[in-house]
Amino acid sequence: MKKKSLSILLILSLFISIFAGCSKTQQTNGQDNKPAEKSGKITIWAWDPNFNIAIMNEAKARYTKDNPKVEIEIVDMAKADLEQKLHTMLASGVKDGLPDIVLIEDYNAQKYLKSYPGAFADLTGKIDHSKFANYKVGLMTVDGKVYGVPFDSGVSGFFYRKDILEQAGYKPEDLNNITWDKFIEIGKDVKKKTGKAMLGFGLDDGGLMRIMLQSAGQWYFDKNGNVNMSNNEALKEAVKTYKAIVDADIIKKTSGWNEWVAAFNKGESAAVVTGVWIIGSIKAEASQSGKWAVAPTPRLNVTGSVNVSNLGGSSWYVLEGTKGKDIAIDFLNKIYASDNDFYQKILVERGAMG
Repeated sequence: MKKKSLSILLILSLFISIFAGCSKTQQTNGQDNKPAEKSGKITIWAWDPNFNIAIMNEAKARYTKDNPKVEIEIVDMAKADLEQKLHTMLASGVKDGLPDIVLIEDYNAQKYLKSYPGAFADLTGKIDHSKFANYKVGLMTVDGKVYGVPFDSGVSGFFYRKDILEQAGYKPEDLNNITWDKFIEIGKDVKKKTGKAMLGFGLDDGGLMRIMLQSAGQWYFDKNGNVNMSNNEALKEAVKTYKAIVDADIIKKTSGWNEWVAAFNKGESAAVVTGVWIIGSIKAEASQSGKWAVAPTPRLNVTGSVNVSNLGGSSWYVLEGTKGKDIAIDFLNKIYASDNDFYQKILVERGAMG
């Protein structure tokens, strides 16, 4: 009996030892399976301190909270300067000095991807692109491979100073779903009664023309990539309208981004018709808080034109072969492709529509 009891105790001890070992192994494996903390540095190029840069700083704060050993350098450049520098470096084959992540306007995405094959990282399967609008994903896809992470959509609007328009005798309902002809008429009246220009206007900026064309569902090219000019009634009407705006003398002529923003920030112009991304720049002028409102985009006098359009919208791209490539992809995946709270915050604070 004594021997039997001893045998039972030995068996129990063996089981306890085995299970204790398994438990310890499981705990160790659990620790080993925990994602390793990222460390390193990435550099990001973008433009617009009140929108893209401000939003990227929010993304940086969120990511580095969980990855404190990652350094993220955000470089603010004028859009034209960024594009010129990126083109020059990619064309020359120079990789030293390239960023890990760069912001590219959707209009230009295919040009970069096709002109510089192999320059951008293939993100197919690394990002869940099913979460994004099909048209955004399509713009960054070449030969079935997806090369970017969609960011904002440039839904357009007619942003105006309520106080200036009211001074000229206009109410919000007077600005709702109007044509560009009506917009010009109102602009003349506003200038006559207040001395203010209706728009800040860069003669070398094609943004307004793009808004007009897209409100009619047209573009400079057809869906097959062929030039769409001779039978493009919307384009003809847009050119006519563009000239009418200039001839009506309702504009404040500007040169470049800073002058254009300054025109409405300083109260020199009463309105701006552009993408929703301008909200950050409008809100940056605290003295005008509560004085702005928005109405639908004016439409052309052509069949099919509506009071809805788009201007711009951009996406993030990772450069192939940089030291920070893996961290860059992880950063974009964790924040721009997964963080719903992030998108809610930038929508409310910056007007960003992802």
